[in-house]
Amino acid sequence: MSKVRESPAAAAGAAAILLRYLRDQNRPHSAQDAFGNLQREHGLGKMAVVKALEQLAQQGKIREKAYGKQKIYFPDQDQFPTMSDSELKALDNEISELSSKVQTLQQSCRHMESELKDLNGSMTTPKMIKEIEELKKDCASYTEKLERIKSAANHVTPEEKEKVYNEKKLYCKEWRRRKRMATELLDAILEGYPKSKKQLFEEVGIETDEDYNVTLPVAV
Repeated sequence: MSKVRESPAAAAGAAAILLRYLRDQNRPHSAQDAFGNLQREHGLGKMAVVKALEQLAQQGKIREKAYGKQKIYFPDQDQFPTMSDSELKALDNEISELSSKVQTLQQSCRHMESELKDLNGSMTTPKMIKEIEELKKDCASYTEKLERIKSAANHVTPEEKEKVYNEKKLYCKEWRRRKRMATELLDAILEGYPKSKKQLFEEVGIETDEDYNVTLPVAV
């Protein structure tokens, strides 16, 4: 498969874009840095960026330094005028002010992002109105149900409830007493019985609570 060669005009255009970019930025860039920063705006391919940077370095328009396998490119500093100490100090002050503004803006952005997240997580007015209407319907339904219960004639009075509870305690107590007596009697019989407990129960016709999965209520 033959490779598509880049036209001289395209190569010259890429070199001009990169040269202008490096001069404007005036700081070191790798080919990957330049490609990532210019790809979207100018549509430059990775190989076009690499070739253009190498060409500019060979022509002496920019400087090139190798760090291991990576190369760094930056504009020739001789082309820039020498700045006085006062000018450098003024630039430092400007950088400091801009950095402070950037920090303020970043903090403001984080605050607005937090507010946006809270707003997105909260209910909208139409949803809230719908939720209120549904809650009103539920309240009306529960109120109606409560009124029906209150007006019913078959209520169990506290006295009747207490009576049933006492009768239950009495019957459970008697059940427990009779079961204990039967168990003691059967244990006495089994001491002189030559067969097993199961065989005795079958011969006599004894049915236990366990046969019917019945459990004696716990005493309160």
